[in-house]
Amino acid sequence: MDPLRPEAAGAPSTGGAPVAPDLSELLKLSARGDQAAFAELYDAMATRVYGLAVRVVRDPAQAEEVTQEAFLEIWRMASRYDVERGSATAWMLTIVHRKAVDRVRSAEAATRRDTTYHSQNQAVDHDSTADAAHASLEARRVRAALHSLTAVQREALELAYFGGYTHTEVATMLDLPVGTAKTRIRDGLIRLRDTMGVGA
Repeated sequence: MDPLRPEAAGAPSTGGAPVAPDLSELLKLSARGDQAAFAELYDAMATRVYGLAVRVVRDPAQAEEVTQEAFLEIWRMASRYDVERGSATAWMLTIVHRKAVDRVRSAEAATRRDTTYHSQNQAVDHDSTADAAHASLEARRVRAALHSLTAVQREALELAYFGGYTHTEVATMLDLPVGTAKTRIRDGLIRLRDTMGVGA
C-alpha cells in the first residue's frame, strides 16, 4: 500500500462515542512499518495538517502537495519521534510547518531567479542592501534566542506564531488547559525578549 494514500483504518466500534486514537502509539507502530496504523494516523491528522499547510502557503493546490510531502516525511521519520520531547501532534505539525516554509522559500527563490536579469541592471540601492543585512542579522538573533527556550515553550510558541493557532487551539493540540498553554507562550516570549535584550 502507498503510505501517502492510506486506506481507511478506523478504530473498532465501541458502540459509544468514538475514542480518540493514541497518536504517539500510532507513530510507534508506523515506525515499525505498520501501514494500518499509519492509515489511522493519516485519518486523524489529515485535516489539521492540510489546515496548517494552507495557512502558510496560502494556496490550496500547493497545500495539498505540502500535505502529501509532510505525511511521507512523517512515515519515514516516525522512528525519531520522542514522546519525552513533546506531543505527537506538535511533532507532526512541526514537520508540516517546515515543509510549508520550504515550499514558500522555493517559490520566492524561483521568483528571484525570474527577475535576476532586471535586478542586475539596476543601480544598487545601498539603503536596501543595509536593510537586508540588518534583517538577516535579526533573523539569526531570533533563531538563536528560540534555541534558548525550553522544549515546551518552543513547541507552544511555534504553534501560536508560526502555525497561527489561537491559545485555545494550541491548548487543544498539546492536550493542556488553556491557562497552561497561555503561560508557556507568555514565558517563552519573556525569555525571548530577555535573551535578545529587548526592553519591556
